[in-house]
Amino acid sequence: MPDSAKFLDTVKTGYNFKGECFKIGGAMLDGAIVPGADVLIPLKTMNRHGLIAGATGTGKTKTLQMLAEGLSDASVPVLLMDIKGDLSGIAAAGTVNDKITDRCQKLNIEYKPTAYPVDLLTLSNQKGARLRATVSEFGPVLLSKILGLNDTQGGFVAMIFKYCDDKKMPLLDLKDFIKVLQFVSDEGKKDMEKDYGKISTTSTGTILRKVIELQQQGADVFFGEKSFEVDDLLRINSDGKGMISIVRVTDLQDRPKLFSTFMLQLLAELYASCPEEGDMDKPKLIMFIDEAHLIFQEANDALLQQIETIIKLIRSKGIGIYFCTQNPMDVPAPVLAQLGLKVQHALRAFTAADRKVIKQTSENYPETNFYKTEDLITQLGTGEALVTILNEKGIPTPLVHCMIRPPQSRMDILTDGEIDSLVSHSKIAAKYNEVIDSKSAYEILTEKLEEAAKRDEAEKEEKAEKKTPAKKEKGFFDDPVVKSMTRTAGNSIVRTLLGVLGLGGRSRSRKSLF
Repeated sequence: MPDSAKFLDTVKTGYNFKGECFKIGGAMLDGAIVPGADVLIPLKTMNRHGLIAGATGTGKTKTLQMLAEGLSDASVPVLLMDIKGDLSGIAAAGTVNDKITDRCQKLNIEYKPTAYPVDLLTLSNQKGARLRATVSEFGPVLLSKILGLNDTQGGFVAMIFKYCDDKKMPLLDLKDFIKVLQFVSDEGKKDMEKDYGKISTTSTGTILRKVIELQQQGADVFFGEKSFEVDDLLRINSDGKGMISIVRVTDLQDRPKLFSTFMLQLLAELYASCPEEGDMDKPKLIMFIDEAHLIFQEANDALLQQIETIIKLIRSKGIGIYFCTQNPMDVPAPVLAQLGLKVQHALRAFTAADRKVIKQTSENYPETNFYKTEDLITQLGTGEALVTILNEKGIPTPLVHCMIRPPQSRMDILTDGEIDSLVSHSKIAAKYNEVIDSKSAYEILTEKLEEAAKRDEAEKEEKAEKKTPAKKEKGFFDDPVVKSMTRTAGNSIVRTLLGVLGLGGRSRSRKSLF
């Protein structure tokens, strides 16, 4: 059997699925499309997570865009993390050009310019529905992991959460947490230690510095109300298409701590909120994380462990996570091992380190007799990739050199006017952009301290009044002149009386008459 016939048979057998699926491209051999060798993806296994990797300019973002479109068409909601700001064009229809026409002819597909239902979300003050979460929703364990605290410090954070629960003081934003931290290490220390145990001044100082560091990366805009509800990510529009929620995080590239904080909280919230689904015909939600290295860049060991755990467990909720990054080695090995679908665009071998990465990358793919994987990775054209996925039995499909189909939406960003129009017509933007500042721990403790200060001031004034004798009003006899006259008159009277009684101070000798 000629190689092309054997290759076609291998692809047809390996990419033949019973359930619902969609075509992502056509398999290539010796640099040319093999007619009939369609590369399909089964929806049933898309909750097994995936990786889209490749050097800059090789087509990773367009592959991500195309996958999001296919999922939306299949009524699967999609969540996109847009780090570079180049995914908003999904909301507008694409335009035909010669390259697109040529590719569609080779793939034997029809190109239909299509605008997809999109909601723009934001973590900051950019245009879109605001994503927030309260400190209480994070909980002591997750917050401790984000701050990189040790067991002792984490135990103290748990005490603070318990104290606030017992005292009915909601922890909504970071200023609430900081206020409580300052209170229990000063005015409220005795009260706290009486019911909850000893407080270490060193621990409180360390935790405060860690929180301030998080604030420096802009975390204040993320913590607070109104908390985003997971159900708003799982919507289907009136046409039966899955909503594509694009989180615009272009201003977080230099704040990886905040980005990883948000991502971990979102994954934890999805895991906690969604019920167990078992094997579904198609996923409940697919999340694409562009520039995924930002999640792991400043993540400590505890945070990485948490991400790894959630990635392992969240697929049972019907949720798939797809990481998009330049270098596959950016993703930690325990997480990489959980990624069933792999789309590898070209890598460049400019240095010895690059060649080492390419060798390691090629070893992560199934062995094949049709390609020399290590060499092919450096020779892939733009919009071409090595693809392997999991079939319905969980077995990796044969590795194929695939020409990826082009997105049907705009392969460019929206204009400012188009973004304004999109946000103004959003059903959830008005819901989450209302500023809410509920009475919480900060306000409660501030009132408490002000009342205590007023009581202390009143007590001081009362003590001062008791120590100072009351002043009598001056009367007639208090006048100095009157006092002197009274003294003189009194002395004269006394002397006269003493003289009559013979008790005068001076005796005079008198001669007797007889």
